[in-house]
Amino acid sequence: MITRIVRTSCAGLALALLLASSAFIAPAHAQPVSVASAGLRAGLSLSPDQFVFGGQMALNVAPHWTVDPSIDLGFGDGESDVGINFDALYHAQMRESDWRPYFGGGLQINTASIDEPPPFTDRSDTNLGLNAVLGFQVPATQNYDWFGELRLGVGDVANLKLMGGLNFRL
Repeated sequence: MITRIVRTSCAGLALALLLASSAFIAPAHAQPVSVASAGLRAGLSLSPDQFVFGGQMALNVAPHWTVDPSIDLGFGDGESDVGINFDALYHAQMRESDWRPYFGGGLQINTASIDEPPPFTDRSDTNLGLNAVLGFQVPATQNYDWFGELRLGVGDVANLKLMGGLNFRL
């Protein structure tokens, strides 16, 4: 069962990275795609009620725009979830403040392993959904930033996630 979840998750992550690299092929005068940061994330989700943790990367694709692939592992409420997110985010600038609000959305591939009571067998589902993201980023030092975000899910994914974490600038 775990092997199937890992295989499905790896295939989904490979697909997301392939889409990220192919979606932003641009002319020579455009800004090159570069890795801006990578980090760790943790938080809580509702429906299912879970503790969630994972990691993400931010790719600069245009001024103020990033594409952020991430992976979330969720545990609780009788199931284990692996979510692969592929989000496009716009980072706004505030005058006289280091805080950077951001918003955007994207696609999520979610694999859930659901624990059934005996005599039933456990089951696994893989679903697609959409995310709407609203968050903020705050510089902590010259090497990393803190962030917090609210994620709203549409489809067969978590309805709401409150996430926070740390991004290391690369």
